[in-house]
Amino acid sequence: MRILHTMIRVGNLERSIDFYTRVLGMRELRRREFPEGRFTLAFVGYGDEASQAVIELTHNWDTTAYDLGNGYGHVALAVENAAQTCADVRERGGKVVRDAGPMKHGGSVIAFVEDPDGYKIELIERR
Repeated sequence: MRILHTMIRVGNLERSIDFYTRVLGMRELRRREFPEGRFTLAFVGYGDEASQAVIELTHNWDTTAYDLGNGYGHVALAVENAAQTCADVRERGGKVVRDAGPMKHGGSVIAFVEDPDGYKIELIERR
């Protein structure tokens, strides 16, 4: 077994695809519309779905925003340099909500960015 994807609901599909591709450097891997159900699925990631986990962006056509609730935590991405990645995210118009620095009760260097719908993405420095 392996993890295939994580699904998140987004209020504006094009805005979200722009964030995940232009700001975080993922690729849009595939997209499928379901007119009868009034929703679209788009899959983004850094590599082929056959070998890597990806993110499924689900856009319900009649919903523009979601209450994230208190159960969602974050998606984590490994980065070479968290501070530089934060600078790159800002330069591309993304929102950094915690600058790069050591984890409170550990030695890992982490940062957090936020996607257009408010989902947190943790950047974990792996050198």
